[in-house]
This record gives sequence, C-alpha cells and structure tokens, in this order.
Amino acid sequence: MGDTVSPDVSQALADAVGESYWLGQDGAPPPAPPLNGDQKADLAVVGAGYSGLWTALIAKERDPDRDVIVLEASTAGWAASGRNGGFCAASLTHGFDNGLSRFPDEMDILEKLGRANLDAIEAAVQRYGIDCDFRRTGELDVATEQWQLDELVEYHASAVARGLDVRFLDRDQVRAEIDSPTYLGGVWEPGGTATLDPARLVWGLRRACIELGVRFHENSRVEKITKAAGGLVLHTARGRVEAARVALATGAHGRLLRRLNHWIVPVYDYVLMTEPLTDAQLKAIGWRNRQGVGDAGNQFHYYRLTADNRILWGGYDAVYYNGGRIKPSRDLREETFVKLAEHFFATFPQLAGVRFTHKWGGVIDTCSRFSAFFGTGYDGRLAYAVGYTGLGVGATRFGAEVMLDLIGGEPTELTRLKMVRGKPVPFPPEPFRSAVIQLTRWSIARADANGGKRNLWLKLLDSLGLGFDS
Repeated sequence: MGDTVSPDVSQALADAVGESYWLGQDGAPPPAPPLNGDQKADLAVVGAGYSGLWTALIAKERDPDRDVIVLEASTAGWAASGRNGGFCAASLTHGFDNGLSRFPDEMDILEKLGRANLDAIEAAVQRYGIDCDFRRTGELDVATEQWQLDELVEYHASAVARGLDVRFLDRDQVRAEIDSPTYLGGVWEPGGTATLDPARLVWGLRRACIELGVRFHENSRVEKITKAAGGLVLHTARGRVEAARVALATGAHGRLLRRLNHWIVPVYDYVLMTEPLTDAQLKAIGWRNRQGVGDAGNQFHYYRLTADNRILWGGYDAVYYNGGRIKPSRDLREETFVKLAEHFFATFPQLAGVRFTHKWGGVIDTCSRFSAFFGTGYDGRLAYAVGYTGLGVGATRFGAEVMLDLIGGEPTELTRLKMVRGKPVPFPPEPFRSAVIQLTRWSIARADANGGKRNLWLKLLDSLGLGFDS
C-alpha cells in the first residue's frame, strides 16, 4: 500500500461512523444500577461479556438456589463481546492445526467437547428465545496464494483422517460458493461454525440471567480483591460484595490478578461494515450458503454477511502498541481501515462503489498458545479463564464450565484435561515484550510476502512451541 489513498477508497470510507455496528443497534437494555453499599453472594462474577454471562447463567442452571451477582465495569458486552465478527466456532483450540500442535493426545476429545459446546450454545439460544440471528453456516477457509492452497490440502487430509466433516473445494467450486477472482481453492467445514449478532447474544444472555435471578450491577468497576473469613471481598468505588467464590471474566481488561500479566497481551483488531448490498450486488458475488469466511494467510481477513446483507470485513492487522496500554483512542486506526478497504475491493472488484457505514476496533486477550488457559487463585476461591485470542464467542461457554468446575473443587472431565491444567509460555517483560512482538509481526508479514516461507525467527518460535500467526 502506498502513501496515497485512492479516491474510490476515500469515498467508500467517507461516511463510516467510528463505533461498533452491533452495539449501536436498537434494543440495548438500560444499564443496571451501580453497586451502592455492601452485599453478599454465593458466587460473584467480574465482567459481563460472554465469559461472565455464560458463567452466571450456567451457575444458575446447575443450582437454581445459588445466589449469583455480576459486577461490570461498564455495560454488558461493551468490550470484545460487542465488537467481534460474530463467528461462533466449535474449536476450543483456535483451530484444528493449532490444537493438534499443542495438545495432540487430547485433540479427539477437544474436538468432541467443542462440538458439544457449540450444540449447547445453539440449544441455549433456542431455550431462552435469544434473537441473535444464529445460523449454523460453517466456515470457508480460502487460499489466495499457492502456498496457502498447499497448506489447506494438508489440513484437509489431517482433518478427514480424524473423521471431521471437512470438504475441499477447487478453484471453480470455491468460486461457485463465493465469487472472488483471488480465490484458488478452499476448505469448507459445514457444521463447525455459526454466525450470529454478537450484541444481541450478549443482551439475550443478560436477560436470561436476570430471569433466573442473577443480580447485575453495571458501571461498577472492581478495584481490588481482598480475603475475608467467608470468602473474598470485591471492592468498587461505592460498595463491596462478599462472595464465597469468584469467577474472573475480564479478558484483556483484567488487572485484578497480577500473574495474568505474564501471559496476556492486548492486541487490537479492526473491522469495517458495509452498507446493505442490493440484490444485484449480492448476486454478483453469490454467497448463497452464507458461510463465514477466512483466508489462509498468516495475516488473514475474516468476513461474513449480516441479517440485512451487509458484509463485515475485518482482521489482517493485529496491532500491539508498545507498552501494552489499553486506550480508547486506539479503537480507531485510519491506516488500517484504508488497508482493509483496499483489500476488500481487491477481493470483490464487482462491488466497486459500495460504501462502509461503520469502522471500529477493540482489544483481544492474546496468549502465546492462542487458546484460552485457566487457573485459580486465593486458595481456590477464585477461578479465571482468559486468552481466547479472537475465538471467544464460542469458547467462552466452555471456559465458563471450566471455571465453575475449578471453584467447585472436585476433579471433573474438564479439569483433568492437559489443556486446562497447563499454561502458555509467558511473555517477557517490557521492553523486551514489545521488541519480540514487533519482530514477530514483521516476520509474519515477510512470510506472507515470500510464499509462506518462515524466517529464522519464526522457525525458532516454532521450535519452542510458539508457532505464531495473526
């Protein structure tokens, strides 16, 4: 990309509003009142994104008499849960290949648990009448370079050997699904992913929790946690909650358990949303099966259709700002929006003239193994699940089950898993952390530009079990 922006791209972005399309829709519930005074609970959940909402909901489903309270620093879903692409994947391991490289002995059970988890999400959406446009469309991984196609062929063979329903599509077959001149082939996994409206899932889960008796206090940031005779105390600016058990569900925004800072870095991801496509525009690209799509580069795009036939187009740049501070000003990054728009029109030249209505970004909680990790603190009274690295829409429900099992104190099928018992390799402290991450980002971009060939730095990371993509 050069320094100048083409007139077509400038015009396409000219009226884009800098906020999440999902969160700006009608239908957001009014915020619950802030915590004011002291309360008690059996279980306190910190954070009202997907991780916290699933934890509260499942806790009440397991034991309707359990007293559950949720404390949220802002409003439900305001962070990653309301800003993502709406891909709800069965994978618990950030994809089959990543899981196979890290948990080879558990991959069969992890795949089984992941499918059961996605089934349970679909069942909950139906059971609680959550109107979030849940569609089990599957996901299509497309190759735009020969090296990507070669890797997809290898992935397809590995997945089929394990009995997964994964279909290889050649150039003509993939373009019959979605027509882009950039596609060389693809792999379609029909049942492994659903697309949905992220904000409406949040709002529906919140409503379901309230109907089951969960208490909510929003705009109630937990500032510290202390021990008490009966459990733990959560301190906010205007009140306290004493709880026997605590589930920490704060994603990249959590600073309440210092040890997590060794394993988590905040990485910014950015998204564009188009205006609704006309019938003629939609016909020009096909997409009759409405799959979620990702391309097979190390720096990859993800995209999907919405209920009203907009295209959400995101990814590629995964930006770590040196020092790792989270700032609202970083939710918008114009150079990335320009880059994404250029890539959009290169992928779909038949959509020239389409305009973008929304642009936004947000923080992903990333760890070195790219899939969630779990643990406890305060003598087992607190549990956490964090590090979803962009695949948390589905996997957070699994994480909620794990947290509840951990604070329950009895071994279960989930808590015995190596994936649950192990931890990712920690990141080095700053300033070495920033240097390592920026060198890795540069190397990934070089690999994409050089036929997928990984340089000595990436090969070293691979040898250490830190194989890396965006």
